[in-house]
Amino acid sequence: MNTTLKNESARAIYDVVISGAGPVGLFLACELALAKCSVLVLEKAIEAHSPLKQLPFGIRGLSSPTIEALYRRNLLQELEIHKHLKNPHQNAVQGPRRQAGHFAGIPFHDGDIDITQWKYRLPGSTPASLITEMQELETVLSRRAEALGTEIKRGFAVTGFNQSNEGVIVQAGGESFACKWLVGCDGSRSVVRKTAGFEFAGTEPEFTGYSAKADLLHPELLKPGRNVTPTGMYMQSQPGYLAIQDFDGGAFHGSAKPVTREHLQEVLRRVSSTDVTISKLHIASTWTDRARQATSYRNGRVFLAGDAAHIHAPLGGQGLNLGMGDAMNLGWKLAAAIHGKAPEGLLDSYVTERHPIGAQVLDWSRAQATIMKPDPNARALHAIIADLINTTDGATYFAGRVWGVSTQINLDGKHPLVGYSVPNFEFEDGTKIGQLMHHGHAILLDFKHNNSLKKLANEYDGQIHYISAVAKNQLGLNAALIRPDGIVAWATDDVVDINELQKVMATWFS
Repeated sequence: MNTTLKNESARAIYDVVISGAGPVGLFLACELALAKCSVLVLEKAIEAHSPLKQLPFGIRGLSSPTIEALYRRNLLQELEIHKHLKNPHQNAVQGPRRQAGHFAGIPFHDGDIDITQWKYRLPGSTPASLITEMQELETVLSRRAEALGTEIKRGFAVTGFNQSNEGVIVQAGGESFACKWLVGCDGSRSVVRKTAGFEFAGTEPEFTGYSAKADLLHPELLKPGRNVTPTGMYMQSQPGYLAIQDFDGGAFHGSAKPVTREHLQEVLRRVSSTDVTISKLHIASTWTDRARQATSYRNGRVFLAGDAAHIHAPLGGQGLNLGMGDAMNLGWKLAAAIHGKAPEGLLDSYVTERHPIGAQVLDWSRAQATIMKPDPNARALHAIIADLINTTDGATYFAGRVWGVSTQINLDGKHPLVGYSVPNFEFEDGTKIGQLMHHGHAILLDFKHNNSLKKLANEYDGQIHYISAVAKNQLGLNAALIRPDGIVAWATDDVVDINELQKVMATWFS
């Protein structure tokens, strides 16, 4: 049913309503509000935080694109927990071979990674990975979103909506809210996705995963760190904090039964091959490696981002990072459309750019689940991957994927840097380019003081900031066009082809 924005029951017309106040929805709200859009975030939970978002359950690894995004919006400095935490997923490592990550529980180490293979990653850039905690991240993002004028309503579950050519009327908490655009950031069971009729295609699970806090008798019976066993996987990150994978085809998770002390003890004993005893179970939840992705992230005036658009096993912690990348990509494009400055096809580029990256992450998750299965074929694959990951090229490849350093968007540019995150160039005065991106504008970076580039940037009515400076290490570049999300849209090492640059600028800006 089509409903116009003149529906009298809707109190105000927002530019965007976001369903879901998790990190993805909040970061998207920050991006939109930074661009002077009016934003309402509707969240079904009354309380901002749950026990499963607190330490250590809520620990997440941030990858390079997420770290860079937070840094470019002056948010990274507000995250403090990573300065005091050790990675709880890290096995004890002797000497200089510090574990830097893993693939299906197979570790790769700092000393084996050849960072010179990442030609455009400058020394002194932001860290390639950090540990954070969901509660802290949401607190920081909520504070920033509200400071920028975003309205957050908790206890308002979206129950339905109707969209027309003019906008969307959203029902939540017994009230109606009118907006020009609706974005579902409401998780794997997304009401927005289901109501809009998005197809959610994918594969069924191989295992039930458990996260639990429990009191154990003789916890020393369990090996520290992550342990792949002939019957599954278990990890004791701290005494009493458990993660277990039981290859039951996801049957227990699908049964929706509560996790009892007796059941968890039976699973833990079977997977760990010990007679460890759980004396008390404090809290537990289940999850699976079900991998599904919306076939499109857009339906008219409705978009999906984060787990609403894609779900997979939390192996390697890429789910949060994938969703944060969605928000960074969609934010500036949706803001441009709201302000009437979006060239044709700009909004659809959100789908064409982010959907392939999501598909890659889902396959990455499926591959890990496959080689962790307790069968001979999986053990054979596991042994081969372990051999590869212990080589320099192998460790570098896996680090590049896990950390997101090798992530590239296919923009069909001539220069090899196009589609990658812009290097964090440091200028002669000590300023870095990431510090010049706090306001979310595009940048035309000119290392050769070309007046024609300044004139061209000025034609775009404040959308593109022209920066002419000398960098300490210019990586051979003469000039580059950087989108608001930090992605290089055009670059050259040679004399600037003005006609070529004009065509690229017209693709992204109006």
